[in-house]
Amino acid sequence: MSKTTLQVRVDPEIAYVHLRLLAEMSTRLGIDINRIKDIRIVKRSIDARQRRVMVNLTVDVFIDEEATSEDSLLRPVGYCALGDDAPSAIVVGAGPAGLFAALRLIEAGVKPVLLERGKSVGDRGKDMARIAREGVVDPDSNYCFGEGGAGAYSDGKLYTRSKKRGPVDKILNVLVQHGAKEDILVDAHPHIGTDRLPQVIKAIRETILRCGGEVRFQTRVDRLIVKEGKTVGVETASGEQITGPVILATGHSARDVYRFLDSENIKIEPKGIAVGVRVEHPQELIDRIQYHSPKGRGKYLPAAEYSMLTRVDDRGVYSFCMCPGGFIIPAATAPGQLVVNGMSPASRGTRWANSGMVVEVLPEDLHEYDSYGNLKVMKFQEEIETRFSDDSNGTQNAPAQRLTDFVDGRLSKSLPTTSYAAGIHPARVDKLLPEFVSSRLRKGFIEFGKKSRGFLTAEAAVIGAETRTSSPVRIPRDPETLAHVEIDGLYPCGEGAGYAGGIVSAAIDGDRCAASLASELKKQAE
Repeated sequence: MSKTTLQVRVDPEIAYVHLRLLAEMSTRLGIDINRIKDIRIVKRSIDARQRRVMVNLTVDVFIDEEATSEDSLLRPVGYCALGDDAPSAIVVGAGPAGLFAALRLIEAGVKPVLLERGKSVGDRGKDMARIAREGVVDPDSNYCFGEGGAGAYSDGKLYTRSKKRGPVDKILNVLVQHGAKEDILVDAHPHIGTDRLPQVIKAIRETILRCGGEVRFQTRVDRLIVKEGKTVGVETASGEQITGPVILATGHSARDVYRFLDSENIKIEPKGIAVGVRVEHPQELIDRIQYHSPKGRGKYLPAAEYSMLTRVDDRGVYSFCMCPGGFIIPAATAPGQLVVNGMSPASRGTRWANSGMVVEVLPEDLHEYDSYGNLKVMKFQEEIETRFSDDSNGTQNAPAQRLTDFVDGRLSKSLPTTSYAAGIHPARVDKLLPEFVSSRLRKGFIEFGKKSRGFLTAEAAVIGAETRTSSPVRIPRDPETLAHVEIDGLYPCGEGAGYAGGIVSAAIDGDRCAASLASELKKQAE
């Protein structure tokens, strides 16, 4: 005998204690435990829909024979050194889309020239500390800009609703290949952790360099060079011109990029976003609610997550980027803005749980901004961030309200303790938000409180503003070639182009755009 695969539903202790799981497999198979040479969990998900929380597992059991390397879940991708005559392509932005675009170009024999406006993933740390400590925001080095993009220091969640499992599995395998734990190949909601992701990103950069690619930091692209309807290169802030086709993977906060595209009459479109707040609860409370137990998660279960969705007055109201055992962080990209986001370390071990709670906003909701044309949604976004910053007197100390006070429309006399290092102060967050946003949020919170008893509590804080859920602009592209609809040689990519919504989906989009660009270069060479 060799490998047998079982799908089982077990108590958390059995799922998370190796010896208990080994005994369970022995019992279910009716064989001596000593005949089981190894067990490997292939898939794992927690089912907390009923009062008794269970864990669903797919398990490979190796009987009488040891597992071999062929039984590993990891399927690494081979990256070979590029030849001296390899064609080159420019990748603007070193977030997930840009990094995986660069890797895919190497696979295809194309040299990536990766240009990143911010600093390396390690050097970003000091600038981000200054944001919380001093309220100083460097426009090129912050929680959104720099190697790894917004995801590098804002959680590392890898869950995606994409049904294209092949590309998803490839992305996860590449991350494991570069240092992420194999658990991300197993868990239904995989998560690397903000504390571990920087080392993975650094390892990806080292692969790009080892294979002959270029990576340039503190190199902001200020202009595309377009000749006769074709992108032939870029011009950097220093005036340097670099030639080649371009993958534009700048992330959802590169507003200067949207402005220069619009000023050069390169086709872009306003896109819907979602706007709201961060809601922070004690993690212990969320554990009790989600696991249906006054004792919380107990010894074996992880910090509980939640997902909430409803419709209020014909617009979606939902949780976004839920961070169990996490922190709230300042995510502004320029002075005069106040934006919050969330992250979790790998342990998900803090005392707090936070989530974005946002309202869907469509371009047609913003007629008063029509004069801003394609940038109307971006202007709306900016005005909210400025309003919250003004209330904080130019610092990153964030306006906040107890959740119950937000719902009841009153100023909080005091606030709960918070994970937000820049601090919070009492304010009418419900008034700082546009009324059509706050009114829908208020109704949504009431509904969520009815569905999850205990959620609507004075122990929770509403902290604002959460505005960077996605790009306010879409850069239209051909669905087949993925190139810009009007300009050859330009491949809008990832979250910044309006085609992704997280680390994995952005990485998949980067991979696809790079494959399409490489295919076009091959055609031109034939």
